Amino acid sequence: MNPLLLSLQPYPFERLKQLFAPVTPNPAFAPISLGIGEPRHATPALVLEALSKATGQLAAYPATAGLPALRASCAAWVQRRYGLKLDAATQVLPVNGSREALFAFAQTVIDPSKTDAHGSPLEAVVVCPNPFYQIYEGAAILAGAKPYYAPSDPALNFNVDWAQVPDYVWAKTQLLFVCSPGNPTGAVMPLSDWEKLFALSDQYGFVIASDECYSEIYFREEAPLGGLEAAAKLGRTDFKNLVAFTSLSKRSNVPGMRSGFVAGDANILKQFLLYRTYHGSAMSGMVQEASIAAWNDEAHVVANREQYRQKFAAVTPLLAEVMDVRLPDAGFYLWAAVPGGDDVAFARDLLAQYNVTVLPGSYLAREGHGLGEAQGFNPGAGRIRMALVAETAECLEAAQRIVAFVKQLNP
Repeated sequence: MNPLLLSLQPYPFERLKQLFAPVTPNPAFAPISLGIGEPRHATPALVLEALSKATGQLAAYPATAGLPALRASCAAWVQRRYGLKLDAATQVLPVNGSREALFAFAQTVIDPSKTDAHGSPLEAVVVCPNPFYQIYEGAAILAGAKPYYAPSDPALNFNVDWAQVPDYVWAKTQLLFVCSPGNPTGAVMPLSDWEKLFALSDQYGFVIASDECYSEIYFREEAPLGGLEAAAKLGRTDFKNLVAFTSLSKRSNVPGMRSGFVAGDANILKQFLLYRTYHGSAMSGMVQEASIAAWNDEAHVVANREQYRQKFAAVTPLLAEVMDVRLPDAGFYLWAAVPGGDDVAFARDLLAQYNVTVLPGSYLAREGHGLGEAQGFNPGAGRIRMALVAETAECLEAAQRIVAFVKQLNP
């Protein structure tokens, strides 16, 4: 067996399952889960209709590169959304959702066999934000690299202070994962941060993977800045060493369809396509046809975003009366500080007393580098992530129970 598998840590939801195993939830309350970030709004009718009309695609093997029409629809969406003109044939590649693509991308980019001028092995490093989406960590480890966790800073709206990453780390870095809007914090990275990261990438040669799967759920009038958009604003129209990852799961409420695309540096995407051809990662023809319908339509996205805006407007002020929590820049999570600072006990006792599931923030982060390293600092500790993915009435009911629970803790 691959010995690197032994280095993988349990997934957050497995840890949550173990935490809740001895708990008997209060039967007086119906269960409500805010734990998993799985979209639960209705799937658009246009997607279902496209799927039903494309059953004939099951009779043929799909091409890994995807249908030209799908790549064209993805490129057209990028032009509408960001004002960028991409070459659909070389700068766009369909993928089976961002999760699969993020993992596979690390296997393509990382070279664990690199040596210095004397032939000695060079440690490969993958930098990622902390807290983070655990695929970043697993992808790095199974590619033979070592993760470096750069903590989010509450003083920077939970963005990372990239200047705190030491030069000796950047010198060994082969891949940087960024997530904007962030999971779990909802923070959007400003153009000044992108400028810093592009300069570091030029200096040290690492590739930037920009995870943007929450880009279409936002609360300001101005849409979140994307990685390719930032590059173009800074004159980097070749998108050197940059690949953006996006998905239909959150945008169009189709997490089970497993559909997204990557876009950016044509030289890197050429190698990524080669990897995926051998990996067997072709998207079903039915899903491709449904994806074309989804990327070509914006009305359902606007309606979906409005549902989240109304929901967050109702729930956030209620929770803010008793907790340190505020409306995020984007995404569908609330990142709230818990009274007493014990996020694990808070989640366990909330389930026991009010039958509401939330995810401890410490399960989404690692004790590691950067701020507070000497104290074994976990930047997710003392907070919980609440996924407001259910209908508004259910999320409001959950919020009311949480308020009652907090008031019970702090009369």
